[in-house]
Amino acid sequence: MSLSIRACAALLLTLSLPLAAAPMHSQFLPPDDLTLRDAEPEQQQLMQVTDYSVVVGAQRQSNQQPIPVTSPLMIRLKGKSLNKGATINQVLVSFDGESKSLKKPLFDDKSKTLTLFYPLAQYRVVIDLLRNDTVYVQFLSYANGHIWADLHTGSVRAR
Repeated sequence: MSLSIRACAALLLTLSLPLAAAPMHSQFLPPDDLTLRDAEPEQQQLMQVTDYSVVVGAQRQSNQQPIPVTSPLMIRLKGKSLNKGATINQVLVSFDGESKSLKKPLFDDKSKTLTLFYPLAQYRVVIDLLRNDTVYVQFLSYANGHIWADLHTGSVRAR
């Protein structure tokens, strides 16, 4: 009897493991209409956010004329890596209210930091996610140069 329980447990464990070809949390990716993600990602970083802090800066470069004054807005996310081989331990989310296009997501292996860029209009959405749900950060890079990064919640039951 105990052998069959062990066999069932092993089978359940095997069936619950993700397939190697699909990235973890792939259900949160949008449709790939342009087949940019048709191959396995070269790199995946997946982190569950455990802590965050908001940084509102002010800088003034006094050696330039006219004197530019900027006030960067950033959220620093800390957490734990969730997938095998992931080294991410921090995410910097920068908000830009002036540029016409956003910079691409960047992952720095040395500092284990992912930097994401969002329009300033998304600030309230990001803060609401962090305050109300478990948030995950996902970064995927592909051999064809395609990069995908996101902040997402897990599945949440409607109320």
